[in-house]
Amino acid sequence: MKYPLILDGATGTNLTLRGLPAGVCPEEWILQNPEALIDLQRTFVAAGSNAVYAPTFGANREKLSRYGLQDKVAEFNHRLVALSKEAVGPGVMVGGDMTALGIFTVPMGDATFEDIYAIYQEQAAALEEAGVDFFVIETLMSLSEARAALLAVKAVSKKPVFVTLTVGENGKCLDGTDPAAAGAILAALGADAFGLNCSAGPDRLREVLAEAAPAIPLPLIAKPNAGLPEMVGNQTVFRLSPADFARDTAAMAEIGVCIFGGCCGTTPEHIAALRDALDGVTPPIHSEEALAVPADARHIFAPVESDLSMDFQDIDEDLSELLYDLEDDDLLALRLQNEEDPAILEENLYLLKNPLALTAEDPALLERALRAYAGRALIAYDGDLLPFVTRYGAIPLAI
Repeated sequence: MKYPLILDGATGTNLTLRGLPAGVCPEEWILQNPEALIDLQRTFVAAGSNAVYAPTFGANREKLSRYGLQDKVAEFNHRLVALSKEAVGPGVMVGGDMTALGIFTVPMGDATFEDIYAIYQEQAAALEEAGVDFFVIETLMSLSEARAALLAVKAVSKKPVFVTLTVGENGKCLDGTDPAAAGAILAALGADAFGLNCSAGPDRLREVLAEAAPAIPLPLIAKPNAGLPEMVGNQTVFRLSPADFARDTAAMAEIGVCIFGGCCGTTPEHIAALRDALDGVTPPIHSEEALAVPADARHIFAPVESDLSMDFQDIDEDLSELLYDLEDDDLLALRLQNEEDPAILEENLYLLKNPLALTAEDPALLERALRAYAGRALIAYDGDLLPFVTRYGAIPLAI
């Protein structure tokens, strides 16, 4: 892709101004009122967008089920992508947009990794069939969900995948995910770009991305809001002007941001000002490989030596007690032996704040554990390296 790449601005807040009412399924409303989306996306392209997101944000089984439309996943994704392609014409890329499902794994919910993965894979397959130019997984609030979505997309497509998280005032996701650790993990899983969207205005996003950038060997994405929302009567208002938004967002090129756009409250005027601010800018791209071993996605641990000595322990029902007893600088080394071991590990992963090493004689047990683990595990192996080890971003150590 040619950088800087300019994305579109807000879809939801702009469609609300064009008549989208509260309480309806946005995807269904767009299909019933296609002229609203066509006008919006054509205006963004005229303002300078090189790529737009198809309005498939909530077109997954979980979100559509809230309107009794869970059987419309393939139909809605196909039609919405076609609508965006009609709107922008040739020469402008259309991204397949996917987002958080609103369901959670332990301890915040009872969904499993496989539950979440299946929902994302269904939508990703529909978007691939619809002919999107790239995928975007955006507004994610947990690393485990972002990871499941990315793996689901990679299973059905070889097209580029962007991943953007949203963070709170503390600069971390709802589940405590640190963007630096998340970016390192998602890079190892094959993401093509990583960054932040929504969350706040460009000033705050710059602070968070600047801190995370050294750990992330990918082009960075920034899609900030037009400042923080304010309630004026019954209306949500974003007050950051196009000029101020453009100045502060374009300045993020200095920290490695290559892909720019806008989220809540940003209009075609914001994108036009951003295009002008980026004229002549050539942002640097982080190209060095980062070897990180995030555990609970709150830390990045130093690279490990290939001859590291590990005392592997068997997994049993008392695993939670073992996790509670770990010191901050301990490495947890576990041996998978029984069919139920990956499930026991998954149930207790939310307690793990340390690097994890795994070994097993049965490759199937290793793969099940790696699918569920949200960090980058060390894998001790004897013999040929198993192909799925690198697929899940693990770090192999020969023994």
